[in-house]
Amino acid sequence: MKKPLVAYVVGFILSVVLTLLAYLTVTSHAFSAPVTITLILSFAVVQLYVQLIFFLHLGTESRPRWRLVALAFGVLVVAIVVFGSLWIMDNLNYNMMHSPDKMQQYIDKQGGF
Repeated sequence: MKKPLVAYVVGFILSVVLTLLAYLTVTSHAFSAPVTITLILSFAVVQLYVQLIFFLHLGTESRPRWRLVALAFGVLVVAIVVFGSLWIMDNLNYNMMHSPDKMQQYIDKQGGF
């Protein structure tokens, strides 16, 4: 086996193990909520590190700065999508009609159903 293939296999096994640990932590209900959240976040950080090292080869190439810039741009795009989605959902939740009577009045007013 070639060295890159070994790195991919090790990275894959570590990723699967970390995913299973996170899953078992949540489904076992063995820890309190703050401890569970802390463990999940810890597994996520280690998973990110494994992905960066074994699959993106960050830090092993001759010009790591360009990969770091690409990674930073990817993180920025993901942050915009996640926080934008949360902002939209919060806005929708704020503007929803919480009373069924108000909803029925609105439907009747619009001439529907």
